[in-house]
Amino acid sequence: MKFAHRSEQEFARLLDFYDIKWLYEPVSFDICWDHKGNPTSKFTPDFYLPEYNLFIEITTMNQKLVTKKNRKIKRLSELYPEVKCKIYYRRDYEHLLFKYNISLDDSGHEILP
Repeated sequence: MKFAHRSEQEFARLLDFYDIKWLYEPVSFDICWDHKGNPTSKFTPDFYLPEYNLFIEITTMNQKLVTKKNRKIKRLSELYPEVKCKIYYRRDYEHLLFKYNISLDDSGHEILP
């Protein structure tokens, strides 16, 4: 499977290790429309965990892009209150790497112990 970012690939490996079923970018939610009702902006969470009815968004980007993504997630919760979406920021992701003893080099590739 082709992931948009290495962090998503590592997160998928962690889910697989714990035998947690997941889907990658299974749905896009319309979050903004033009005056004719055509969607102009969508939000596509990275993962869906069907057993938990939970979407996961991994963001390890710079702060400017994180702010934009936070706005999209806020809009998602306003429009679709029944949709549960958890965001993992860079610090959360780094904590997972540390907790599960996964080391990455500067380019995001795993370094084996």
